[in-house]
Amino acid sequence: MVIAGVVLLVVYVGSPKSVSKVSEVEISSSSTISTPINSTYSWVLTSTTIDSDNTTDEQSTEEIEPISLDYSELISSPPATEPSSPLTPSEPTPSPPAEPIHAPEVYPAAPEPPNTGANNGSITRVRPLWGLTYSPYNTDGSCPDVNTVTAQLHKVAAATGHIRLYSTDCSQLSSVLQAITRNNIALDVYAGIWLAAGPTRMQADLDQFVAAAKTYDTGLIKGLSVGNEDIFNGMSEATLIGYINQVRARLQAEGLSGIPVYTTEQDAKFSRALVAVSDVVEINVHTIFDGHFANLDASVQSVIQRANHIKNNVAGGKPVRIGETGWASAGNTGPSPLSLANEIAYAQKFKCAAAAAGFEYFYFEAKDAQWKAGAVVSEQNFGIFNAGFTPKFDFGLLNNC
Repeated sequence: MVIAGVVLLVVYVGSPKSVSKVSEVEISSSSTISTPINSTYSWVLTSTTIDSDNTTDEQSTEEIEPISLDYSELISSPPATEPSSPLTPSEPTPSPPAEPIHAPEVYPAAPEPPNTGANNGSITRVRPLWGLTYSPYNTDGSCPDVNTVTAQLHKVAAATGHIRLYSTDCSQLSSVLQAITRNNIALDVYAGIWLAAGPTRMQADLDQFVAAAKTYDTGLIKGLSVGNEDIFNGMSEATLIGYINQVRARLQAEGLSGIPVYTTEQDAKFSRALVAVSDVVEINVHTIFDGHFANLDASVQSVIQRANHIKNNVAGGKPVRIGETGWASAGNTGPSPLSLANEIAYAQKFKCAAAAAGFEYFYFEAKDAQWKAGAVVSEQNFGIFNAGFTPKFDFGLLNNC
């Protein structure tokens, strides 16, 4: 096979006054096989000398001795890591510098409204607490309107994804469900029926619960606690069990049987009889009232140990959830030192210990309970928000486990 062609090259050699310009290189190739593995090349160079005044001074043609090239090794073998020719390869052209990768900018969170994790295209923030108890009453004890509840829940949703209510009075359950639904606030609701005020109040709470559950998305309600610490406060176990069964029967009749029903009681008062009528074993554990205090780590570990005792010895395989635990920022409950610094430290240590132990919980509580007129100072200062619903500390501190 014979290959012939002309390659145009421009090469300037010489002084600024006179240069030689190789204007044409004629190349021919011959090969004895169908592919150019062993080829012989002939070169014919035509050169022109040009003076600095751009006039042609001399033109010559020269035939260069043929050369042979063997490509067989290149075809049969992978490229060598080092060049086989003694010629020095030209330096590779450096790649343009890569565009720098910038870390995403972090902006401080706006105080209103905080991101709730709703599917609205915003970045979901880490919410430090599994759950939080929420009592929406105004400082003077009056009932808040739905706009107040909405504003408060936007703030609550920056700290948790689950809230526990104790009652339905003041239309609080309806207001909460309305606020969540209309504003797409990412909160699950664990409702409550108050028993301590007697059967009339109990029936009113139950009626309001059924009405609210049928008006709004039932899927928002993840559970219903019938009472809170009622045996501790003097109610007989038989009476409490009767209330639980009454509420469950009503929900079944109303087509709401998918909502778990249970009671919430101090761990020492939760018997196997209560377990039998409860879908969830929900216990309140407050070591802040213990008669001795060693340190905050010991107080937290005591909560976890007591919850594990219920799980392993009482619950009979049913899920165990901590319904309340917390630390007041002021007041006096005995030897436990109450301060804002210790409230923060307890919340952080407990949150980490509960997560490690696998317990769901409701931290007590959302806001300082100044509405509890006549209560001791400690009882009014468990909130992670103050009475005006301003955070008492940076919730990000709770994420350091």
